[in-house]
Amino acid sequence: MIFKRKIYQQLLNWKAKPNKHALLIEGARRIGKSTIAEEFGKNEYQSYILIDFIYDDKKLGDIFSDLSDLNSFYRKLSTLYNTKLYDHNSLIIFDEIQKGKGIKAREAIKLLVKDGRYDFIETGSLISMKHLKNKSEKPFIPSEETRIKMYQLDFEEFLWTQNDFSSVEYLKSCFENKKPVGEAINRQMMEKFRTYMAVGGMPQAINALIETNNFSEVDSQKQDILNLYIEDLDEIDNTNKISTSLILNEIPSELSSHSRIFRSSSFFNKNEKSRKLNSFKAIEDSMIVNIARKCDDPCSALSLFSNSSKQKLYLGDTGLLISLIYRNSGVSLEESIYKKIIFNKIDVNLGAILENIIAQMLVSNNHKLFFYDYLNNKKTYEVDFILPKGDKVIPIEVKSGRPTPHKSLDDFKIKYSSKYITPYILYSKDIKKEGDITYLPFYMAMFL
Repeated sequence: MIFKRKIYQQLLNWKAKPNKHALLIEGARRIGKSTIAEEFGKNEYQSYILIDFIYDDKKLGDIFSDLSDLNSFYRKLSTLYNTKLYDHNSLIIFDEIQKGKGIKAREAIKLLVKDGRYDFIETGSLISMKHLKNKSEKPFIPSEETRIKMYQLDFEEFLWTQNDFSSVEYLKSCFENKKPVGEAINRQMMEKFRTYMAVGGMPQAINALIETNNFSEVDSQKQDILNLYIEDLDEIDNTNKISTSLILNEIPSELSSHSRIFRSSSFFNKNEKSRKLNSFKAIEDSMIVNIARKCDDPCSALSLFSNSSKQKLYLGDTGLLISLIYRNSGVSLEESIYKKIIFNKIDVNLGAILENIIAQMLVSNNHKLFFYDYLNNKKTYEVDFILPKGDKVIPIEVKSGRPTPHKSLDDFKIKYSSKYITPYILYSKDIKKEGDITYLPFYMAMFL
């Protein structure tokens, strides 16, 4: 099933540019990169060729070894894929460029773009190329490349898959005017939001929900994706002697801790600083995981004051996190457990899951993740997320239970009274304002 995706408009904007570069769609595996690229080729060009470097390596032979005669190269390509290419109206897709001959193909982009006959889209996760053991093997990175990031379906895209194309416009109006949505609508939207949280935004999982309405089948799809991710990370670990797969498996337990701060002492010792740094960098590059860093000074230039020694790790897709939590506990995620999540009767750490999905939604909106904490009279105060806004910051707290008290946010406001605007508390109820704090239902994080 082909789902409507917001990134399609970015592809149209790219196509409309004169003298454009190749377009690289970067993202984790199984989020729909090749699907959207192929759909774009079908709809917007007279013809297209999709070269999958995972499956087509043998078929391609030595086609990328000598590009001195591009006429011959394109004839071979056209013959191999039984597709006629039309000048200025054909798209060539290099799919999974991190695999096999994809690395050679990417190095050829400069020449192919300069030739100007056809448009090129590349897709892939660049983790394999960024973390090659032998630095001399690293490919030339073409400057003739425009990069965009793609993520799993966001909440609005999920609503589209459920034939809901009208709710978001109304919700956005309520958000902008800070007016309640109404109890009945909020209850309905929270049920849809919890369904999204449980299923996640991976296209295969959503497709299983639509086609079977069977949550066991949904979970089977997610387990397959987790297996694929672990295999990919194991391959990177074995090549580079790092520990990304260990980090992935530790995320549920670390998020369930009181502080949610990721502590890596169980598998990195004090003498392994380089391995530790490389492991975290690699898993972040995979786009399987989102990393939030502590901000030592909450100002608009958050990156300048981030503290990489203290960080939180969230899974990129919350549906996968829920499957990983139960998988690590040795429990099969059955229909009844999914229904408990959807109807708010879950028996695991809901705070960790909600914090994860808010992180996911912020990243989908192109925010970098930062949090703030400090020690005062032997007690730690923490603001879950900090977003820059002009020359100030927006502090955000996520409340899985009662929204009050909010001591950490109150102390933050006093300590940084000149640096913040519009504090938000995200919770399960309708919009309301108390003082300068705005309370928003969780699903409205998509507007932040």
